[in-house]
Amino acid sequence: MADADAVPPVVAAGPAAPTGIAASVAMPRLATGSLSRRMILIATLWISVLLAGGGFALDRVLTSAITRNFDDQLEYVLNALVVSAQLGPDGEVLFNREPADQRFLEPYSGLYWQVSARGREDFPSRSLWDRRLAFGEDHDDRNIHSYDSREFSGEKLRIVERDLTLPGSAVRWRFKVAGSRDTLNDQIGALRQILAISFVLLALGLIMMAGLQTFYGLRPLRKVRQEIARMRSGAARRIEAPMPVEVLPMVDELNALVEHNERQAEEARRHAGNLAHALKTPLTVIMNAATAQADDLAPTVIREATTMRRQVDHHLARARAVGRRGHAHSRAAVWPSLESVERAVGRLYPHVRFDADGPKDLQVHVERQDLDEMLGNLIENAAKYGGGSVFVTVRQVGAFVEFAIEDDGMGIAEADRQRLFDRGARLDTGKPGTGLGLAIVRDVAEIYEGSVELDESEDLGGLLVRLKLPVAS
Repeated sequence: MADADAVPPVVAAGPAAPTGIAASVAMPRLATGSLSRRMILIATLWISVLLAGGGFALDRVLTSAITRNFDDQLEYVLNALVVSAQLGPDGEVLFNREPADQRFLEPYSGLYWQVSARGREDFPSRSLWDRRLAFGEDHDDRNIHSYDSREFSGEKLRIVERDLTLPGSAVRWRFKVAGSRDTLNDQIGALRQILAISFVLLALGLIMMAGLQTFYGLRPLRKVRQEIARMRSGAARRIEAPMPVEVLPMVDELNALVEHNERQAEEARRHAGNLAHALKTPLTVIMNAATAQADDLAPTVIREATTMRRQVDHHLARARAVGRRGHAHSRAAVWPSLESVERAVGRLYPHVRFDADGPKDLQVHVERQDLDEMLGNLIENAAKYGGGSVFVTVRQVGAFVEFAIEDDGMGIAEADRQRLFDRGARLDTGKPGTGLGLAIVRDVAEIYEGSVELDESEDLGGLLVRLKLPVAS
């Protein structure tokens, strides 16, 4: 008959992590700057780069368009001069239709024309007065050619010129139309001023929009902070306010963390109460025996102290498992733990034969110490109450690793199997023990989301214990 009892391995306790006020002092918060300022700064830099590049490109395009338009106007006058030009009686150039622009008649008006030829007298517009446009014999302008010139002191010119031969003449004449660049520069300056004002206003508007977007976009985070403050003050137990889909996973994790902490706190309170209740009866027995000065006081103290020690061991084992539960790096290799437990139990029961079968590379999502404790309890029970043979089969079943521990003992009636999981329950009182082994195994397995079941062994005829623990991927 199997007992729910085995000696748990001794655990070396490490230094406790700081909690409460001590933790806040030992681990100060580290700030990495304002998220809002960071987002607005990035938006400002990016907007500035884009607008600067776009403004430069737009300035080049519009400046080129204004210059082409200015050249087109000069070219229009040039073509009008060419069409109306003819040779006079003395070989001079005459125009049957003068340009209509009054500025050609006003001295130094900023708009000029001139007809020149190599070795011939220049034919200028009245607006040139006593000045002449340079002939420039170093190039041949059969097609219309436009360029900037500084030949007049204090006045920059934009010149359009073309070389051609008039009917009835072998002379190649050069027709020139010049306009002051001041007019062109004034147009370009006005355009650049409008562009600068427009882009500055656009940049300010975009930066303000980025600021508003940041303020509004981060509003759910401020709402989460307010909800957490309400939870801390006791006004709420969970964050239940509607949240955007991007923030919702974080809120779910926070709620899960709060629920996990509440569950651990509730388990701690429950087990503290259970421990107090478990110790109350032995202490009462010891107190009554001491008060009555009973003859068997020493054996009574030893017996009840042993009971209290096992109760403390049980609750300490569960508390350790609860503290390690869910740790991301909790994993233990199955086979080394199984071999270690078999060697330890084999020294206690040298007459028992141990056999094991299964894959050698399986791992479970359990701390090694807790795995040793669970296997130690189950294998020691099988060795203690079996007939001399213990067989352990390990296999993976879905997301769990199943340990099937069989012995060749008398087995347990189906009606008594569930009762063995109660703390202190024993079906065989003839062997030492306090009936806590299976209770410890069940509690620790459930902490890791595993399970323990009792059945009958078909091969050996004794008890079959199935322990399932989550596999470590």
